[in-house]
Amino acid sequence: MLGSPAANAAAPTIFAAASLQPALDQMAHAGILGSPAPRLVYAASSALARQVEDGAPADLFISADERWMDDAAAHAAIVVSSRTDLLGNALVVVAPADSDARADLQRGAAPLLKILGPGGRLAIALPGSVPAGIYARQALTKLGMWSRLEPRLAMSRDVRAALNLVVLGQCPLAIVYRSDAVSEPRVRVLATFPAASHRRIVYPVAIVKGHDNPGARALLAALESARASKVFQRWGFAPLPRTTTTATLSPNERNERK
Repeated sequence: MLGSPAANAAAPTIFAAASLQPALDQMAHAGILGSPAPRLVYAASSALARQVEDGAPADLFISADERWMDDAAAHAAIVVSSRTDLLGNALVVVAPADSDARADLQRGAAPLLKILGPGGRLAIALPGSVPAGIYARQALTKLGMWSRLEPRLAMSRDVRAALNLVVLGQCPLAIVYRSDAVSEPRVRVLATFPAASHRRIVYPVAIVKGHDNPGARALLAALESARASKVFQRWGFAPLPRTTTTATLSPNERNERK
């Protein structure tokens, strides 16, 4: 049943990276994120950052990498003093759950190409803009696989779309986050990329400029709570020490922090 207009108007909005959907949906349903439950908008971090920069009515923004939060800060679209590193993740190769394939990433592209066969494609998120795709390109390049696998890629709008290509049987393999694999029983992890093969995967969160109010602060605190941490870990995310980014604080915010 739909709530009253007043209740709907009072519900805060979180713009969140697509990979966070299972965890945040569970938290909203369980009341961990407060009442009324927030409106949750999922997409690639790049798309969300641009919407926030254009004035979209979000209260919090959670990115799947630091780059797009940095971009939002550079456009004065977030309250930089509210920014913290919320979560970590890992990058994995997945196949259908009933696949008996094996892949050793230390052996280069050959094992993956064998699994793909003559016509199969490796699904990844867009490697030029979407965090999961950016990490995937970094990892494949570091391990010397990019040039051989690039012609065999199926590029998707976000990481959940890449995952679904394997779920739907349209691709034999995908590179996704560990959390995506945990949330989808129809896939299994074949291999995990070494952490040193790509930039550290960090999910920063911040209050959107113009929305720094008690409700947004309470929602941010809920995301950082022990209850939320347990849900995040259940879905394959890794907790990170709480840190606040100061490098891009405005002069006024720097003075406030002194």
